[in-house]
Amino acid sequence: MAKLILTHEVSGLGIAGDVVDVKDGYARNFLVPRKLATPWSAGAEKQIDSMRKARRDKEIASVEEAQAARDSLQANPVKVEAKAGDSGRLFGGVTPSDVADAIGDRAKVDKRRIHIGQAIKTTGTYSVQVTLHDEVTANVELQVVAAK
Repeated sequence: MAKLILTHEVSGLGIAGDVVDVKDGYARNFLVPRKLATPWSAGAEKQIDSMRKARRDKEIASVEEAQAARDSLQANPVKVEAKAGDSGRLFGGVTPSDVADAIGDRAKVDKRRIHIGQAIKTTGTYSVQVTLHDEVTANVELQVVAAK
């Protein structure tokens, strides 16, 4: 068994900063080459602390705050401006990063916690799912408009 520190969220295993024991082959062939984890060492404790602090800064602390942010996001649609042609077709698409930027100060949202169901390639109104807390998810109305 190999003892590793996760540097990114790995489905079914843990989140960044977690110390996990995995089989040697899984560590050697998958997690470490893809930089999803680093080998455990005594000096890695500082790295773990900094990852946890960064995660706490990005997350909404309490369920009550998350519910208030959800209510705010669901009450008012989020407007995203994107370059588009005359027919309304976008040059590129709307990404979770674009949505996180558009949400801005209304709520602390990590772009990795925004789920866009279908690719957004045209202007219009869409629904995206934003996970604000482990227990709180918001369905946000997204209005994509052509940039001027």
